[in-house]
Amino acid sequence: MIKTCLVTVACLTFISGCSSKETANEKGNADGDKKIHVVTTFYPMYEFTKRIAGDQATVDLLIPTNSEPHAWEPTPKDMANIQSADLLVYNSPYFETWVPTVEESLGKNKKPLFIDASEGIALMKGTAEDEHVSATDEKDHDHGHGHEYPMDPHVWLSPALAQKEVETITAALEKKDPKNKEVYEKNSQEYLQQLKGLDQSYRDSLKEYMGKEIITQHAAFGYLTKEYGLKQVPIAGLSPEEEPSAARLAELKTFAQDHNLHTIYFEELASPKVAQTLASEIGAKTKVLHTLEGLSKEDQDKGLNYIEVMKINLKSLVGTLSQ
Repeated sequence: MIKTCLVTVACLTFISGCSSKETANEKGNADGDKKIHVVTTFYPMYEFTKRIAGDQATVDLLIPTNSEPHAWEPTPKDMANIQSADLLVYNSPYFETWVPTVEESLGKNKKPLFIDASEGIALMKGTAEDEHVSATDEKDHDHGHGHEYPMDPHVWLSPALAQKEVETITAALEKKDPKNKEVYEKNSQEYLQQLKGLDQSYRDSLKEYMGKEIITQHAAFGYLTKEYGLKQVPIAGLSPEEEPSAARLAELKTFAQDHNLHTIYFEELASPKVAQTLASEIGAKTKVLHTLEGLSKEDQDKGLNYIEVMKINLKSLVGTLSQ
């Protein structure tokens, strides 16, 4: 799919270049200055960037909020939008795995500045389901080879690390658009204060449960659990599409019974089938633990955002851990 897009985008280069200039000029601020155009990959990158940019930049969301971003790849239209942008903000090459190919394909042509929001964060190794000896084994791997596993890209699910991503995005906006540096810095500091408050809420609420385990459908919450002293026990690995072996399910059934665990978490964009299978085996219930990989327009209109959804996650965790 992505190879087809790369061929098609070559044909669109001239057209998109012309149209992007017209569009950019139309999207000016009140003083008539041209706004920079920022394309973001999925919801957390969009919210972080939008909160920093305010009205000083045009910020687009690339991956639809109802799409599972792990397996998503850009269409020719998406490629043209990327090429017309001043910045592309993404989480990690281990999450948006198509980004390095797109960046390389653009070569010396006019292209956006690619911003890896997780740059500088020490990534953890991914978790391999089919090589588990115990419920907490981890293996390193190189993405896409089947028998090996990548670095874990889910850093935004730790409010502490979300702050680092916001700082990285802020620096990129200030570098690209220095005339609005003061605005970006002010907006960033205000948002960072909110994230620090969220981080403190997690620390205060979870400190009495340090060392306790949660079972998750896939291994998305490693940074969150590590930051706040919990233990993630994933049914499967990093991909929501990955299904566990019968041996893994049997292992987890015993683990859950031994540790008196009665809740199995699954993600909002993933099928709950695997979580339900394990839950039915042990008489447990299933609950959503949000990854924020997509947040619908309807939810956003209700006032939900990264901070509010992470508060919902915290309430859910405390409810489960206090049982």
